Amino acid sequence: MESAVGRKAREPFALEHANVASGDADGQVVRDMTVVVGAEGRIEGMAPSGQVSVPRGYHRIDATGKVVAPGLINAHTHLFADGKPLAVGAGGPRKQQAVMALIHGPIGKAYLAARAQASAKALLNSGVTTIRTLGDAGYEVVALRDRIDSDQTLGPRILASGPMLSIPGGHGDPYIALTSSSPEEARLNARTNLEHGVNALKVAATGGVTDARELGVAGSPQMDEESMAAVCEEAHEAGVIVAAHAQSTEGVRAALRAGVDTIEHGSRMDDEIIDLFRHNPRSLRGFSGLNPTLSAGLPLVKVSQEELGVSDIVRANSEQVVKGMLEGASQAREAGIAEGVGTDTGMTLVTQYNTWRELDLLVRFAGYTPAQAFHAATQVNARNLGVDDVTGSIALGKDADLLVLDGDPAQDLSVLAAPKLVIARGWPVWRPRIKRIGSVERLLSEF
Repeated sequence: MESAVGRKAREPFALEHANVASGDADGQVVRDMTVVVGAEGRIEGMAPSGQVSVPRGYHRIDATGKVVAPGLINAHTHLFADGKPLAVGAGGPRKQQAVMALIHGPIGKAYLAARAQASAKALLNSGVTTIRTLGDAGYEVVALRDRIDSDQTLGPRILASGPMLSIPGGHGDPYIALTSSSPEEARLNARTNLEHGVNALKVAATGGVTDARELGVAGSPQMDEESMAAVCEEAHEAGVIVAAHAQSTEGVRAALRAGVDTIEHGSRMDDEIIDLFRHNPRSLRGFSGLNPTLSAGLPLVKVSQEELGVSDIVRANSEQVVKGMLEGASQAREAGIAEGVGTDTGMTLVTQYNTWRELDLLVRFAGYTPAQAFHAATQVNARNLGVDDVTGSIALGKDADLLVLDGDPAQDLSVLAAPKLVIARGWPVWRPRIKRIGSVERLLSEF
């Protein structure tokens, strides 16, 4: 990742004669505009090109025929893997002990730090300027976030969760979770993460697919409502939002009642759940959002078991929860719920560079228009994550999180697959490079 050390200030610049995509749900584009970015990395001017006087000393970039759009936001990432098929299943006690010893030893920590930095670079080069991690092995992403924030290295804005919060033997345990058996213990685990500097938290309301050993575990209730409420209270007091892994109607309901701010994956909804998404009195901001993560679910049911190397149990669990995820995603769109975009990067066939594919899946499987999907990945995500005051749209005073594209994403989402220029908080990534994984791309092309 390119180092920012030694640069006294960002170079101010202007993108001239660009067509600006707003990121609004109606896909509005304003033509022949100039966007001026100051040395602090914020947007300090935007007007028709004929009406703008670019200050002397600003680098002028001719964007004629290009579209300038807000940077993408990916609200559900893991930085410990690249998206190649994972070896699913929890493994036996000896295997778990060996893996845990490696992860928390000096070699493992160094690897995880390097892997996190490489993953963040891949996300940024693909046009993602803000991410939230939701389940880290330790606090390696917190450290990376701090280096980015202090301009020691270039990367996306990061909301880092640290380990997720689960129950003994539950989803994520033991590799990427702290576990608890009571509301008091859950509160202490939340406090531990907060003391380590996280600015996001995640609870496991239900079981998951990747570490399920029996049919029906995925979606089965795990952390109880009282424990999740204790986590939310602790987090909200610190101004930190809470996500919940939830893959059943029962799990989603309990998590929303507890006050979580976003539901990850989701399931079929009833009227009570829809109302709680819209008006959630225990959430930090009075509503809750949904990230259906279709990128993580659909490959597990659309690609052959032989190609994925998964068991009959994993396939059956996947089919059960993915059906609910699809139903929930469509219901959310129809009900006007704040449905954002998160891909679950690092999971099987979910690369760090394919965020745009989640938008395409929302169009193909949840009834979205391209403009609505792009809106979800920018403005909706920014609001759901509580960063809409600084990013998610192109407006005066906001950070310059921008993409320069060959076309309008509100008309053709595929233009997001290869941005010509990525700008993160005013730092440009010239000629962003995306190293694709051929075997994964081949499998994704099958559906």
